[in-house]
Amino acid sequence: MDTALSFLPEGSWRTLLFAAVLGGMILWECLAPRRRLAQRRITRWSAHLALAAINAVVVRLAFPAACVGVALFAEQQELGLLRHTALPYAATVVLAFVLLDLAMYFQHLLFHAVPLLWRLHLVHHADPEFDVTTGIRFHPLEMLVSACIKALAIVSIGAPVLAVVWFEIVLTLMSLFTHANIRLPERLDRALRWLVVTPDMHRIHHSISAAESNSNFGFNLTWWDRLLGTYCRAARSPQSEMVFGVAQFRESRLNTPLSGLLRLPFVDGAPQRQETASRV
Repeated sequence: MDTALSFLPEGSWRTLLFAAVLGGMILWECLAPRRRLAQRRITRWSAHLALAAINAVVVRLAFPAACVGVALFAEQQELGLLRHTALPYAATVVLAFVLLDLAMYFQHLLFHAVPLLWRLHLVHHADPEFDVTTGIRFHPLEMLVSACIKALAIVSIGAPVLAVVWFEIVLTLMSLFTHANIRLPERLDRALRWLVVTPDMHRIHHSISAAESNSNFGFNLTWWDRLLGTYCRAARSPQSEMVFGVAQFRESRLNTPLSGLLRLPFVDGAPQRQETASRV
């Protein structure tokens, strides 16, 4: 594998990076939190970390070769749009990264618009708090569907292996950063938003208000929200007073234990799709 971490198996270096950034975000949250959390950290962290561990096993069993294997297959079979261009390799890698990010933006829209997919995705949105572990709170079935969509995007685009490797790294680490309960200087936040999603920007997407949660769908780059009309600069309430979650599950006992998170999409009363509303 043509990366600086090629001396380690893919799973090992991704785990090391994940653990290092997770630890860094947790420390940052303790030193400079954006908001005070009502729930005990140990209660949240134990359930969310256990869910992340299950997801890692499930996805690895279903896709042993992971996204890098899909990229290698597409390369061997000469599949994908970028295989038929005369772009320099470096330009192909950059363009593939950008197109993969666009694909994930549209995937996110689908998970909010399609009733069955929203049932899975609401496990992520039902979190009544917002901290770095919200970024790993996904139902295993959502992770499997997401992996299939990502594989299809990799093959269709013809993304080089290097682009896929770095996209996977950035996607994982940005999920931790954008969900972190951290405080950034306002001027820095405004500057960063011209390129990448910030915690203050993504926090709006987790608002209990449909008008606000139907905005800011981007994972890494902010361009898609700005270009396609889904960008929301600020919530109606100050960041310190925002209410998060899905209304039906704000007080639900299923919202904290691991068993409850796994059952959440299938219980009576789970919304079939997210309520739509005009953005602010």
